[in-house]
Amino acid sequence: MDRTAAPLIPPIPERQEKRRIRPKTVVVCVLALAGLVWVFHDIRVHPLLAAMAIANWRYVVLAILLDVLTYVLQGLRWRLLVAPVGRLSILKAAQGIYAGLFINELVPLRPGELVRAFLAGRWLSTSFNSILPSIALERLLDGVWVTVGISVAAMFVPLPRALVGAGEALGIIILLATFAFLWIVFRHQSTRQPEEHEPRSLLVSKVFSFISQFSDGVREIGFSNRLYSAIALSCGMLVSQILALWFLMHACRIALPLFAAEVAFLIVRVGTMIPNAPANVGSFQFFTFLALRSFGVEKTVAAGFSIVYFAALTLPLWTLGLLSLTGSGVSLSMIHHLRNSRVLGNRMRLKPSTSPK
Repeated sequence: MDRTAAPLIPPIPERQEKRRIRPKTVVVCVLALAGLVWVFHDIRVHPLLAAMAIANWRYVVLAILLDVLTYVLQGLRWRLLVAPVGRLSILKAAQGIYAGLFINELVPLRPGELVRAFLAGRWLSTSFNSILPSIALERLLDGVWVTVGISVAAMFVPLPRALVGAGEALGIIILLATFAFLWIVFRHQSTRQPEEHEPRSLLVSKVFSFISQFSDGVREIGFSNRLYSAIALSCGMLVSQILALWFLMHACRIALPLFAAEVAFLIVRVGTMIPNAPANVGSFQFFTFLALRSFGVEKTVAAGFSIVYFAALTLPLWTLGLLSLTGSGVSLSMIHHLRNSRVLGNRMRLKPSTSPK
């Protein structure tokens, strides 16, 4: 038996501390409840059910397929960005993404990206930190295209003031993140490590180690053909998600043009960017309702569509996500232990998976 291989996640102690309700969890749950109350507080049941009726199920199927295509494209993108670390198959990349999304659906504050990084580290027999640059660049590319989408939409239609303000704030964040990316890529020297004679704590050492490894990972990706392909795939993901929403609108007899679907999608996307309740419950319905109302959709119809849209995106994700998580060999109890453990500076080698890539 090989004693040098470390397990994916440290063993869970037999005696666990009593779970405490975290203030952040309380806040997101209160906000989710407030969003649901705001949308449905004066909606009658029978008109709501009538508004949820599907007129054309073919559009629903097409919308679901387009949504699944989005994550297939994301798997291709992640495979390209993580290539400097190791060769991850498209199937494994999609499995990791769906497993992380499924965890985000169950647990507040979205720890699914950590799970995805650990799974990739396990499959590639590398460290957790070495996977993070690829995920960080994914978030940067997503932010860039969302900002571009808001800018393009603003050229043709008057956007809600809140969306314009959010787009401007997001644009500033993306600009700063882009400058940081350029600085890391074109900076030739690695992050300075503390000299041997300098006093340093374990935390300081871990911080310097994390920054150094993260910078090296970003620099390895750099301005390569992989990055340019990832940029194109990110655009394809955005288009696929907008088309999915548009077809779903037509399935529910909401005859809005394509640009309206784009604006509605951007409102929902920007509104649910910050971590919130599991599965974005409350915030998803709130921003979907708000987006449709801005185009004059009747209140009950907008409320009913917020449920249909949520179900069409969530149910397939739950199904594929559960299958992906089950196939990865990671349990929910292990995820809880991982979420509460310290991962900064974790350089442990992960035990290779026995399943084929």
